Amino acid sequence: MGSGFELTPALVTPRSPAADGCPTPPATRRAWLWLAWLLTACSTSSGAEPVRTSSGAATAAEARSPDDVAGGPTAAPSASSAVPAARQPLNVLLVTVDSMRADMPWAGYGRDIAPNLTKLARDSIVYDNAYTVSSYTAKSVAAFLTGRYPSTLYRDGAFFTAYAPGNVFFTELLQTAGVRTLGAHAHAYFDRGKNLNQGFDVWRMVPGIKFNATTDESVTGDKLTDLAVEMLSDAKNTGGPFFLWLHYMDPHDVYKKHKESPDFGSKGRDLYDNEMFYTDLQIERLLAFCRQQAWWPRTAVVVSADHGEGFGEHKNYYRHGFALWEVVTHVPWFFHLPGQAPRRVTQRRSHIDLAPTVLELMGQSPDVPGIQGRSLVPELTGGAPPDDREPILLDLPADSHNPPARAILKGRYKLVVDIDDLRFTLFDLEKDPGETKDIAKAEPAALAEMKAAFESAWAKVPRIHPYGGNKLKGGGAADGPQGPDDPRHKGTATDERGKGAGDAKKKAPKKHAKDG
Repeated sequence: MGSGFELTPALVTPRSPAADGCPTPPATRRAWLWLAWLLTACSTSSGAEPVRTSSGAATAAEARSPDDVAGGPTAAPSASSAVPAARQPLNVLLVTVDSMRADMPWAGYGRDIAPNLTKLARDSIVYDNAYTVSSYTAKSVAAFLTGRYPSTLYRDGAFFTAYAPGNVFFTELLQTAGVRTLGAHAHAYFDRGKNLNQGFDVWRMVPGIKFNATTDESVTGDKLTDLAVEMLSDAKNTGGPFFLWLHYMDPHDVYKKHKESPDFGSKGRDLYDNEMFYTDLQIERLLAFCRQQAWWPRTAVVVSADHGEGFGEHKNYYRHGFALWEVVTHVPWFFHLPGQAPRRVTQRRSHIDLAPTVLELMGQSPDVPGIQGRSLVPELTGGAPPDDREPILLDLPADSHNPPARAILKGRYKLVVDIDDLRFTLFDLEKDPGETKDIAKAEPAALAEMKAAFESAWAKVPRIHPYGGNKLKGGGAADGPQGPDDPRHKGTATDERGKGAGDAKKKAPKKHAKDG
């Protein structure tokens, strides 16, 4: 979640902010949600559970309009817009583990630090090359809850980012369709008015936790599983279709040794592995309960992470945030789906596709205006072979502590653009998966090709300046719009310093900022 130094979240004062995002079409929230419901009704007319009304969901949503701008490079229509009659809608249990690295045992890591998740992965559809959208929690979770890149969302400029009600969360669409939406969390950030609970019928926190801007002081995995079992034991929550998101926190430092875990040693990665083993036990305890429930045969389990974790692979880079290294953006991701054979998918995938995928798994249309990803359901269920969705985009917008950075992955190359110092860094991931050598100068032809791909991809992604009035790392102030109806939501897509992405190549690079 946090970084290695003290952070004080900025108070957001209402103001009339400026914007440099794209204009919003004059669609009303009521009309848009009605359209979403109509698409849902068409897609679930055969074989779906009855639609029930979610108390107050539409009323809370009617007051605002969506940002219906065109999506990014993955926004092409799904190969299967409507759910076939033979495919029954599923409940979805989304389990994310904070700071879970991609090098887990099912991906070849030598230590057996997650035996239960490894067993589950063997029976699942595993994405070997999955990417989170950003490199720390406050930006990445909002991206997968909306299906939009964080720089396109209405947000404040604080490190512990808050999100404005003008954003559309996929949980709101589920609510409108009569799905019970549940969330349980173990870090106080999720309960500090950041609006991440938008669209959730039930939002519960592990009792007794306190906010600490730099670390986590409590063991919460056991308590989160207890809370989840309590929620899932309530017939009001599971009597009809339901979505539950759980976010386990223990692999986020400070690391504690657990008597239930093997003692792997006392170095940072050793302690982290101890925490992963403990978290794996708690997730298995949850799944053991779920397997005994009548709704289990109709439930999909999705496992992933909000970001990875650095252990000094890049000089003084530890933990996460502040950069877009592979160790923090390449994450585990697998789907355990009833009736689907296990297999591995090697094509790169991004969490930008999570929102439309969950919608379609639950019987809703994934083709929602504004969502920038595409559903994975056709390839998950064998309806279509995995396609090429590159370039994969990584997005770290400027805030009070993060300098702005963006990246793309395409073929063997990864291009990182530090907007703050206008620096291009190029890696050949095929030869150098650890990103140890910048080849931007050595391979000018590859650099030119990736620059062109970068410009083309990001030109399709509308960007919105943050609000709140605070200073942004790298320069400028958070003076953007608080919603689609803000009169200052106008202008063209620009980066956080007011320059188009193409202007970067015209400037001399400044000294590179240190990683956090």
